[in-house]
Amino acid sequence: MIIGHRKQWDFLSKATETTRFSHAYLFSGLEKLGKRTLALELISFLFGQDVKKLNSHPDLIFIEPQTKEIKISQIKDLIWRLSLRPSLARTKVAIIDNAHLMNQEAQTCLLKTLEEPKGNTLLILITDKIQELFPTILSRVQAIKFYPVNDEEIKDYLKKQQIAEKDSEEISEISAGRPGVAVDFVKDKQKINIFRERIKEIEKISKADLTFRFQYVKDLSENLQQTKELLDIWTSYFRGKLINAIGDQRPTLGLRRILNFLQKTNFLISSTNVNPRLALETLMLEI
Repeated sequence: MIIGHRKQWDFLSKATETTRFSHAYLFSGLEKLGKRTLALELISFLFGQDVKKLNSHPDLIFIEPQTKEIKISQIKDLIWRLSLRPSLARTKVAIIDNAHLMNQEAQTCLLKTLEEPKGNTLLILITDKIQELFPTILSRVQAIKFYPVNDEEIKDYLKKQQIAEKDSEEISEISAGRPGVAVDFVKDKQKINIFRERIKEIEKISKADLTFRFQYVKDLSENLQQTKELLDIWTSYFRGKLINAIGDQRPTLGLRRILNFLQKTNFLISSTNVNPRLALETLMLEI
């Protein structure tokens, strides 16, 4: 289900109807905006098949990071599979999710395919960190930018999911224009309670001394998945506070600084071999 992004959908769906679509698109924008959802809906439209059945479609190739990166072996396999004739559809389609996590060898390998596309193929790169991609890749794809959607569209979705009005208001504020965040809350009703508890923790930490803060991250850093989830929650919280504080210069500057550190820490832990505990301790000095 697509929430928002009507202009992007109209442009792309019309392009597929007339078979005048580009051989490669780059979907870029913040995390949880619905970029992958729209890509899958587009492919469903192109193939004439229910989006829920796409996982087993022989003409769809889905590439995502193995551990922390997309490796050259994955791109070589992708290129080989794209060279084969479509089995059921008229077009073979590939999605590279988190395309910014392609390592240098993988990006270099992909360039030739972007320069010399073969047969009926469509490639969709998805990223929230466009600056991590080679300029040569950016110059060979058609960029489709995604922006936060308005609160009313998210609230309308939540209403259709029979979410209580009070919770809907809170979830909409937390989502800060990112439909994927709202969808996550709908899929797991306990997430809202977990979110509230994590926010209480950050408010407590912000008033605590360094001894307490460093002990907190020592325990936290032992569970990498929990660390990532917590950083996502804190990022959503501070992003929402920043949006609400726009126009008030001093609070906005402080919130921007904290948000930048949260995003940097999340990126380092998710995408590099940095010591998680050290990264979190550095973050604790800034909150």
